[in-house]
Amino acid sequence: MTTHTEAEIASQPDSWRRAVTEVPADALPRRGERVAVVGCGTSWFVAQSYAVLRERAGHGETDAFAASEFPAGRSYDRILALTRSGTTTEVLEVLGNAGTRTTAVTASPDTPVMTAADEVVLLDFADERSVVQTRFATTQLALLRAHLGEDLTAAIADAERALAAPLPAELLAAEQFTFLGRDWSYGLALEAALKMREACRAWTESYPAMEYRHGPISIAGPNRITWMLGESPGGLRDEVEAAGGSFLESPLDPMAELIKVQRVAVARAHARGLNPDEPLHLTRSVILPS
Repeated sequence: MTTHTEAEIASQPDSWRRAVTEVPADALPRRGERVAVVGCGTSWFVAQSYAVLRERAGHGETDAFAASEFPAGRSYDRILALTRSGTTTEVLEVLGNAGTRTTAVTASPDTPVMTAADEVVLLDFADERSVVQTRFATTQLALLRAHLGEDLTAAIADAERALAAPLPAELLAAEQFTFLGRDWSYGLALEAALKMREACRAWTESYPAMEYRHGPISIAGPNRITWMLGESPGGLRDEVEAAGGSFLESPLDPMAELIKVQRVAVARAHARGLNPDEPLHLTRSVILPS
C-alpha cells in the first residue's frame, strides 16, 4: 500500500506548477525590504535557502533564523514566517512580538497563524497527511523562487526526472550519508539529512561543501555516501573517493535532487519496517505548554 508520504512526494511537480502560477501580488516581501525569515525544523532550512536566493537576486538584506533563536530588538521591515501547521509555538511567539509587518506562509487554514500574521499566503493544496514534510516544504520554496523572478520550468521537469529515476541499491544499503550544499542549496542539504533521520532513522550529517574538507571528510569511507546537492567544488569527488567513499552529484535542480533523497528515505524506512508517515517521537507540530 502506498503511504501518504509517497503520494505527497509524487505530487510535487504538480504542486510546484500550481504554486508558480498563484504567486500573490503583495503579501510576500517587497524588493528593498530588510527581511527576517523564521521557521522551525524543515521550515527553518527552507528559510535559509530563500534568504540566500533573495539576497542573490538583489531584493534586499535577508536573514534566516530558527524561530526560537530570533534576536529580539533587531530591526526589520518585515518578518516572514514559514509554518506548515500554523500552530508552532515558537513561530507564533515571534509573530506576536514582531513590532513590524508580518507575513506567514502556511498550509493550514483555521489555525492561529491566520490571525497572528498581518498577511497570509495559504498553500492548502500542498498540505500533507504525513508528519514528515516533503511536498509543502518544496512547494513553498517554489513559490518563493517564482516570486523572486525565477522561471521554474526546468526545475519542474527535473522533479519529474527525479521521480522516474531508479534508486541504486547502493543507496538503500549504505551505512551513512553526508549531504553537502553550496549557496542556497546548503539549506536543502540540511533538509535532506533531516528527512533521512525522520523517515528511516539513518545516520546522516550535512555541511557546506567547502567546509566538508575541514574535518567532516574524515567520516568518508566504504559503504558511506557523500551526496552533493548542486554543483560540487573542484577536486572534492577525488578526495572522497580516495578515502573509499562514494560521491554522488547530479545536474538536476537541487530542489529536484531533494526529491531523490525523499524517495530513498521512504524506501529505507520500508526496508526497516518503519512507517514513514508516523516517524518515531515526532508530531506534526510542536506546541509547547503555556
